[in-house]
Amino acid sequence: MARRKKSLESVRRVLAEAGLECPVLELPTSTRTSAEAAQAVGCSIGQIAKSIVFRATRSGSGVLVVASGGNRISEQVVAERVGEAVEMATPAFVREVTGFAIGGVPPFGLEEKLAVFIDEDLFGFEEMWAAAGTPHAVVCLTPAELTSLTGGTVVKIT
Repeated sequence: MARRKKSLESVRRVLAEAGLECPVLELPTSTRTSAEAAQAVGCSIGQIAKSIVFRATRSGSGVLVVASGGNRISEQVVAERVGEAVEMATPAFVREVTGFAIGGVPPFGLEEKLAVFIDEDLFGFEEMWAAAGTPHAVVCLTPAELTSLTGGTVVKIT
């Protein structure tokens, strides 16, 4: 429980330091998956900004893809953007490079600086919901806020 509270507070701190007043909701139900998050906040699955971490196979670098909840990420597209093959990261690697557990990884405020790619489909929404540090918390962001907080590159990821 203490680790969850610390994770949630780190997300709130990053938002405050950026001067953003984005709503952060702590929910009694799980928001671990895109479907669960969409149901919990009452939005479409496309409005869920899921954070998926990959590991570049040659360099060992972490890569974060922030994708629209209904989209399947093309590893080939990610590999082309990174310049080397990628693979899905293990839970231990995700925690190591982000500081967060799978199911609660926010797209910003990460432990290490990662290459970040943002799904262009998220820009079809006025607002989206992303994990806020725990599998029971989400934050509401605009596409501009997401881009500013992550420094990510907007790409077609499917």
